[in-house]
Amino acid sequence: MDNSMFFAKFWGWYLIIFFVILTFNPKRIKQIFNDLNDEKFLIISSFLAIIVGLLNIIFHNIWESNWKLIITLIGWGSLIIGLFLFIFPKRTVAVLKYTNIKLVQVIYILLFLIGLFLLNTVYGIVPV
Repeated sequence: MDNSMFFAKFWGWYLIIFFVILTFNPKRIKQIFNDLNDEKFLIISSFLAIIVGLLNIIFHNIWESNWKLIITLIGWGSLIIGLFLFIFPKRTVAVLKYTNIKLVQVIYILLFLIGLFLLNTVYGIVPV
């Protein structure tokens, strides 16, 4: 299996699972943002985001104008958010909280649709 298909499966399933968990237990969203005030949780979260982002970029940094670009952008987004959380923790948490409050519905629906799109690309459930 090539890297693109692997990452499409990984991110597709991850986004769908994340969406389902947050849909049935919306208290988790608030809990995550409350936990970001804990410095230890923030450091671990930023390290994980940096690691996931770097691994994604190292194995899949494809800048083509197709579905592969979505995977690359997810990797770069993870790396950038991880770096900002580590370097500018208070400012980044404030921006994430503000964005989440204003665009929570749009963000989660978008993540769900991206997850569905990636899984459809891999499994070909609905022909395009």
